[in-house]
Amino acid sequence: MTGRLKQYFPLIREREELLCEIDNNSVLKQRFQEWQPHQRDEFLDICTGVKGVKLLYDSFFKEILNPEYTPERLNRLLSLLLGTPAEIKMLLPGDSTRIADEGSLLVMDIVVQLAGGSLVNVEVQKIGYAFPGQRCACYSADLLLRQYKRLRDLHKKKFSYQEIKSVYTIVLIEESQKVFHHFPEEYLHYFEQRSNTGLELNLLQKYIFIPLDIFSKVIQNKGISNETDAWLAFLSQDDPELIITLIESYPEFRAMYEDVYRLCQNVERVMEMFSEELRILDQNTVQYMIDEMQTEIDSQRAEIESQREALELQKKLLREERSLRLAETGERKRLEQRIAELEKQLPVGS
Repeated sequence: MTGRLKQYFPLIREREELLCEIDNNSVLKQRFQEWQPHQRDEFLDICTGVKGVKLLYDSFFKEILNPEYTPERLNRLLSLLLGTPAEIKMLLPGDSTRIADEGSLLVMDIVVQLAGGSLVNVEVQKIGYAFPGQRCACYSADLLLRQYKRLRDLHKKKFSYQEIKSVYTIVLIEESQKVFHHFPEEYLHYFEQRSNTGLELNLLQKYIFIPLDIFSKVIQNKGISNETDAWLAFLSQDDPELIITLIESYPEFRAMYEDVYRLCQNVERVMEMFSEELRILDQNTVQYMIDEMQTEIDSQRAEIESQREALELQKKLLREERSLRLAETGERKRLEQRIAELEKQLPVGS
């Protein structure tokens, strides 16, 4: 398979050549040895074309689709997803007032301002949480707050809320939660606020959820049918045959793959990028496990509390039943005593 991709990308290196360079550099060798065996194999497979590079890797995405160097690429992707021409005006810093340091599994954060003033936040969610809506609503609210503060400080007393533009939160989900699988043929979910009456107000917050695991299943059955599919395949697929199909049908992606393999020529740089991905994944996996454990603990606490309440109810019913039985026993004894007294009062022999 390596030779097959090498026909399209001659700069792809051979495994032996790459291993030799790593072995002859003490720094690279030490870093390479620190990885787990499966991580070493994955790195070598990526650099030698055994499998493609998932552009969802944070470092690769920001390198190949960097809005500062090649804005036309991200412009095109956003235009397709938003359904309207998008032109990036500037890249905004990822840190803001939001809960950025909470340790989530959202590992990619690109925030841009479009020429029309709208803000777009692109995130990758590695593992689907049980509450994606709530989390993304917080990120969307942060975009609004960021825009509001900037415009208010810029225009001061002349500030008007009408100057605030729409904010878009786009989340690419690698492993989506169960609710998305209720729609096995759908992988582009658009959300915005609507009224029950048809009244239209521009409430600004819009969302796009893209479950890539469902997308992968769909294209396995139906293939890549349009340019949006092509972009999602470019971002998420690492099968060499699919990559070849993609660049043959959409030649514009060939240059981007060439950039990927040109990047792989710089072994030190690409190892740093790969190490950073592993670090982020390990950190977030730990946080995910903590969150899962906390969820399980909370569930167990709720179950214990429910059982405790049921036990208290049973105790109460038993106490009431016992009291009733005691009352019945007391009444029966009282009646028996009364009967005995009446029998004593009867004439003898009657």
